[in-house]
Amino acid sequence: MKPLKEDSSHKDQSSENSQQSKPAKKTARKNKSNKAWDLSQFQVPEIEGKTRFHDFDLSLPLMRGIADVGFEYCSPIQAQSLPYTLQRRDMVGKAQTGTGKTAAFLITIIEDLLRNPIDEERFAGETRALIIAPTRELAIQIADDATALCKYTDLNVHTLVGGMDYSKQQTRLHNELNDILVATPGRLLDFCGNEDVHLDLVEVMVIDEADRMLDMGFIPQVRRIINQTPKKAFRQTLLFSATFTPQVMTLMEQWTQDPVTIEIEPESAATDTVDQFIYLTEAQDKYALLYNILKQEDVESAIVFANRRDQCRHLQESLQSHGFKVGLLSGEIAQNKRVSTLNAFKKGDLNVLVATDVAGRGIHIDGISHVINFTLPEEPEDYIHRIGRTGRAGKSGTSISFACEDDSFNLIPIQELLGNSVPCQQPPEELLLDAPKMTKKSSPRTGSGKRPPQNSRR
Repeated sequence: MKPLKEDSSHKDQSSENSQQSKPAKKTARKNKSNKAWDLSQFQVPEIEGKTRFHDFDLSLPLMRGIADVGFEYCSPIQAQSLPYTLQRRDMVGKAQTGTGKTAAFLITIIEDLLRNPIDEERFAGETRALIIAPTRELAIQIADDATALCKYTDLNVHTLVGGMDYSKQQTRLHNELNDILVATPGRLLDFCGNEDVHLDLVEVMVIDEADRMLDMGFIPQVRRIINQTPKKAFRQTLLFSATFTPQVMTLMEQWTQDPVTIEIEPESAATDTVDQFIYLTEAQDKYALLYNILKQEDVESAIVFANRRDQCRHLQESLQSHGFKVGLLSGEIAQNKRVSTLNAFKKGDLNVLVATDVAGRGIHIDGISHVINFTLPEEPEDYIHRIGRTGRAGKSGTSISFACEDDSFNLIPIQELLGNSVPCQQPPEELLLDAPKMTKKSSPRTGSGKRPPQNSRR
């Protein structure tokens, strides 16, 4: 293995120590059949101003995986980052969800591991690449994408997330080599504490959605994780964030070495493939508005966002009682139930999901026709993340937000972020008529749940 950065003495010593101290449980590789395949079967014409994945001289098994998932031309974050990250440079990327950043760092990791195979004995729980994500759904989605891209390689992808059976995750770690590990911070620390996972040989580390890590209070846990990896001179570090706050910049300085900084600003604050509407309404009329919108023929599948778990639970119960095939995604739902709900939504067994921001951040499903903000998010950037669930993969989508008296203080920063490009309007009268009432059981406040300071009320 070539030295990652200045020299390999630290890495060699770390490897020697690990073989002395860790269980000598080498596991067998899965032999994945590769029928005769070459790039002639994956023709992508050159187009001026566009970068092809062919242009990076990637390994053939990876290119076949890229062909299978349908990638042809790089997104801006991919085109700008891959020339550096494939040369093992650290990178800090600013990119919104839906820009292709996941594929950018996965292609970097997979190509690095394929170029630098390890021939000597390896041990259970040692991982070569680590990806830390703030939510379970996002971690699972990243792992699914990694598995698809690794289809024609002998690389193993492992996922460690809370809310799922620890022993099953543990057994798989003991039975299969660990090349790419995708994990949430808390569950990863559990495995490290029990010595089921060892991070001292990590070659590539990705910290995804660093700003969300900060918002959710995970940074102390992430620090503990990073302290168990090689020093930053002996690993490649890729950090991604939707925003570059002063706190994120501080983390960047601490965790990366001489990074390339890439900022991908969307052409507009919200995707051009989404038709956006903001309806001014009273709190008591929100459910009637939601009911009538979901009854419209063009609503094929929809995600309804609310800010609090109790709001989401009550909305799900009410919609279900009124005949909708609806699922619930929030932090209080067990992980196995959340996974089965997402799978049912993907298959069309459910056509409505009610979700909080935390649960909805990792939803990447093509074909969602509508996003409905029952309550406006407290952070304006979350508005962009929410509506980014629709209008994907070249298709158009619709976003409808309800703004009542309780949402007014959240509306102003969203309008500023959008450049006042989405004016507020009264909803059509037919969307307020002939709708059943919301069920009365433990009816929550319909507002945002965030009250302004006393001195800021008008």
